[in-house]
Amino acid sequence: MITKGFLASLGLLAIYFSLVSLISGIDFAQEQFTRYWYFILALSMGFGVQVALFTRLKQVVKGAHGGVVAVSGTTSTFAMVSCCSHYLVNILPLLGTVGILTVISQYQIELFWVGLIANFLGILYLTNKLRKIPK
Repeated sequence: MITKGFLASLGLLAIYFSLVSLISGIDFAQEQFTRYWYFILALSMGFGVQVALFTRLKQVVKGAHGGVVAVSGTTSTFAMVSCCSHYLVNILPLLGTVGILTVISQYQIELFWVGLIANFLGILYLTNKLRKIPK
């Protein structure tokens, strides 16, 4: 259970570094991580906790639904990658993309908070489900 959560957390960090490095280079990825490490690690750890809780829930109750983990995990990934997504303009020559990526880059801190709130709500939901299961 804990191992799966830890691996999920590391996996989310790997996705972050891979995407940012591919888009803007490893130096930029390291710079962004140094600047926003507290958000990035909190998002990653929150996702890992959700995976651990979901794994436990799945052990206790067969057929548990993974929708909450998927949604908040996607939100976490989106928030972490948003810090550099405006550099996608370099590889995506679509005119409409420029406006979307500009908005994302302007609201990256807010997107981090949205990801953290989604993590928190996912953890509350899974914890509540585990508490309601009779021993």
